[in-house]
Amino acid sequence: MENLLVKQLELTHFKNHRASNWSFNPKVNIISGNNGNGKTNVLDALHFLSLTKSYLNLTDGQTITHGETMSLVKAHIERKNSEHSVDLGLKKGQKKKIRVDGKEVERLADHIGYLPVVMISPMDRDLIIDAAEVRRKWMDTTISQSDSSYLRALIQYNRALSQRNTTLKYFAKNRTFDAEMLGLYNDQLVEYSAQISKARQAFVEELAPLLQHYYEVLSGGKEEVGLTYKSQLLTASMEELLASNLEKDRVLQYTSAGTHRDDLTFKLGEHPIKKVGSQGQQKSFLIALKLAQFEVSKRHMNMPPLLLLDDIFDKLDEGRVANLLQLVNTEEFGQIFITDTHPERMQQLSDNLKLNHTTFEIADNGEVQTL
Repeated sequence: MENLLVKQLELTHFKNHRASNWSFNPKVNIISGNNGNGKTNVLDALHFLSLTKSYLNLTDGQTITHGETMSLVKAHIERKNSEHSVDLGLKKGQKKKIRVDGKEVERLADHIGYLPVVMISPMDRDLIIDAAEVRRKWMDTTISQSDSSYLRALIQYNRALSQRNTTLKYFAKNRTFDAEMLGLYNDQLVEYSAQISKARQAFVEELAPLLQHYYEVLSGGKEEVGLTYKSQLLTASMEELLASNLEKDRVLQYTSAGTHRDDLTFKLGEHPIKKVGSQGQQKSFLIALKLAQFEVSKRHMNMPPLLLLDDIFDKLDEGRVANLLQLVNTEEFGQIFITDTHPERMQQLSDNLKLNHTTFEIADNGEVQTL
């Protein structure tokens, strides 16, 4: 198993961090401080370095400190037993730039998977309660970190989909129709949808038993949980879907069927957890889902992703947090970053569990202390 460590992190004008420097523990890093002091922003900076975007759904411009024109997130990492630097720079009105060892990465997509992360956050509830798009995005982000050909297929599919939709709007506006032109985009959608659908099915099949395992470990219960892949491509080919929905698409002026409509159903027993799960069950389910995601990513990359745990006491009582920390304090899990508003609570838990940890506190004035 290859190693992955963030040794140091430097934030300049990144959200409320005007200038902060961090030297991290190779195992557990606890970041404490009052709400609003920027704990989550440290985790989001690591997510930004990994996936070139904020986990908190902020635009690039919103990650620049108010009143400033640029921001820089810079890390010194150890990866596969060699040292590297990674930095992501933003300037208002310009394209963001990522550099590895001082050399600019030409396409952002080429960087995905270099610094893999899994983040567990209070925002994860959106996976259960929001629309299918949120679950698809999570699935796509996970698979893309370990499969660059999947990411390429996804980019090409979305491009062809956008062009087909634009063409349908053009036909409606100009009261015209050209089957040959539409066929060009159909061919691309057919080609890439097969690859995307196959990878998603394989991902769900691998994830399901791990989800059940981690749910049992966290909750101590024997309830059955699971997830189901929902896709129109399970009963018809993309070619058939496009053909049978052509008239409908012409009226709607967009592509109404296909891989871009896929979804996941999260289950507790035989029923959707959204409908029957208590708040506690839903929280345990989401953490188990993310731990299963971690395991799948680690297997495919031969490297443990960074595990970012944001405000875990929002999700679990102290007993379940202890279960979680005991679980992740093994060699199977790599470097871990945890935020909490009560340093003494995490300190005591960490001492009891004999975690190799460092605790940082962000003061109200933004200064960072190592406790």
